[in-house]
Amino acid sequence: MIYKAIRPLLFTLDAETAHGLALRALKLGIAPHAPRAPASLRRSILGLQFPNPVGLAAGFDKHGEVPDAALRLGFGFVEIGSVTPRPQPGNPRPRVFRATLDHAIVNRLGFNSQGHEAVYRRLAAREQDGIVGVNLGANRDSDDRIADYVAGVRRFAGVASYLTVNISSPNTKGLRDLQEKEALTRLLSMVAGARAQAAPHPPILVKIAPDLDDDALHGIAETAIALGIDGIIATNTTIARDGIRDQRIAKEEGGVSGRPLFEPSTHILKRLREIAGRRLVLVGVGGIDSPEATRAKLAAGADLVQLYTGMVYEGPGLPARIVRALADDLQRTPARS
Repeated sequence: MIYKAIRPLLFTLDAETAHGLALRALKLGIAPHAPRAPASLRRSILGLQFPNPVGLAAGFDKHGEVPDAALRLGFGFVEIGSVTPRPQPGNPRPRVFRATLDHAIVNRLGFNSQGHEAVYRRLAAREQDGIVGVNLGANRDSDDRIADYVAGVRRFAGVASYLTVNISSPNTKGLRDLQEKEALTRLLSMVAGARAQAAPHPPILVKIAPDLDDDALHGIAETAIALGIDGIIATNTTIARDGIRDQRIAKEEGGVSGRPLFEPSTHILKRLREIAGRRLVLVGVGGIDSPEATRAKLAAGADLVQLYTGMVYEGPGLPARIVRALADDLQRTPARS
């Protein structure tokens, strides 16, 4: 209720400025502290013990500044990043736009990152438990993007609960080409090799785009399985503009997140589960802004879910509200004999 009262004021600010205020509030402890999730929601996945299946998607805490504060909002896990090997500023501002009518965001941030070393120092200094994954990106001007991902595996293997290979951002030219089977095989072979040489050996996920056809999904799933990759995050933002009614915002370059992404990302999730069976862990992302949307992702085959844009419109109490609803669902479900 408090957030809905102040949201109109926040929305008078540039979206990226408002996001910076949200990060500052978390640093200062000015945010709700959710109660511990009930034991009924615990899940053992990827060799990790998740207190609940609701996670914070990459993009909110790009530089690993507030992972523990974010966990206290009620998330069962947090994914920071994307993180590139060398610092880079990303695209010029303005680069984040609210499509308020449709509860959506268009962003063209372009992997703005403080780089491996700054983020590594923050994670290494953490004194609290909690599952924190690192989303890996590649530098815009890199001569060898595969080497960038390998460097990320080597740098963060010791401090990340899991690693995500993000090859689906639409805001770095040519990055999505790494989803094609030949390039993906080279990339994941090198990433798996780097993981094998690291200590410990963190789980590895691949984050894919929603703008893929069925043949591409088959290729990605089978390649990931063959090379020992643990799971897929479905999906990143979309380059489609379906569902964006504000044509001024629709014309902005970048990826769309929020409600318009829900249906295409859920379709991808469902098809991946049909293709892969139980051979891959699947994380459902895209358009989650309510318990109902969360249930739909889980029903489509997600083992875990992530959200971010939903909090822009529903506030920082959203994860706790979803967790509470999932726990209530389990209480209402009759025990099977």
